[in-house]
Amino acid sequence: MSSKIKLSPSILNADFANLADQIKAVEPYSDYIHLDVMDGHFVPNITFGPLMIETAKRITDLPLDTHLMIYNPPEWVEAFAEAGSDRIAFHLRSCRDPESVIRATRRLGVSPGLAVSPEVPTFELKPFLGMIDFVIIMCVYPGFGGQKLMPEMLNRVGAVKRDAAELGVVVEVEVDGGVKAQNIPMVLEAGADNIVVGSSIFGASDASRAAAEVRAILDRTDKRTAASGS
Repeated sequence: MSSKIKLSPSILNADFANLADQIKAVEPYSDYIHLDVMDGHFVPNITFGPLMIETAKRITDLPLDTHLMIYNPPEWVEAFAEAGSDRIAFHLRSCRDPESVIRATRRLGVSPGLAVSPEVPTFELKPFLGMIDFVIIMCVYPGFGGQKLMPEMLNRVGAVKRDAAELGVVVEVEVDGGVKAQNIPMVLEAGADNIVVGSSIFGASDASRAAAEVRAILDRTDKRTAASGS
């Protein structure tokens, strides 16, 4: 896994009427485009479906990081894969048989991941860590953008990495929810490999400048890590 800390801007708070311009504005500073899919049942909000993934795929060459906050992911994972998702995470408690969804995702040529909300203990992830490529640690209750980060959730980053190390595997840990320039140092200190930033980029008056500010913070951290040899 690359030691570079990745940035995944979430389009949840983007101006959909100018989506192409919004995505192009953040492309130079980003590693993924993050897409939050909500069904109004698993979480109390509705966002978009596979057609938005198809749209984003036409706009950008960046890989698409699709976060399914929906019930019954087995019924949908193929549609989101075919729409152009490069990786797909679904919530651990959103279906009865997570292993089958993980395996189906992998067979579709898409990188599989799991997400956990604040109320779900991370030990429930452990049986699946050898099957997935990444974990999304939610630092807010999923459903709406613009929430305040719950700092106590950051302890989960290290917990997941320790569990993975015990199993002899490596998983990328992505932190999602309430991340902004002011608290990024705390998120990075916790050991995040990838951060999702939404409203503080696309809610800013200049999304490009906001993304550049976040990228600069990440790059400074990368350089310090390299210099220390850790």
